[in-house]
Amino acid sequence: MATSKSILISLLLSLFVVQFARAHDLLTNVDASRHLPVQNIDCGGLCAYRCHLSSRPNLCNRACGTCCARCNCVPPGTSGNEDVCPCYAHMTTHGGRHKCP
Repeated sequence: MATSKSILISLLLSLFVVQFARAHDLLTNVDASRHLPVQNIDCGGLCAYRCHLSSRPNLCNRACGTCCARCNCVPPGTSGNEDVCPCYAHMTTHGGRHKCP
């Protein structure tokens, strides 16, 4: 009986430590899956450049901003180069079309 209680207590303590470590990673802006610092990029500036030649710049900026916020990445240039940012390249709308300009 005493050993089962000690095993249960050690299991609960280990779960607490794991959750505490994850919370610390989130609060210190670290990607928990890779233990790498997450860089905050300037989505507004990058999207403004990417969309400045678009025929519908407001629509382009809105879509690009959403994609940038989700992926933390914007491909260089005004179009293409999507191999640099796969998350950005593979995001689609509800209709199955590419979301990101």
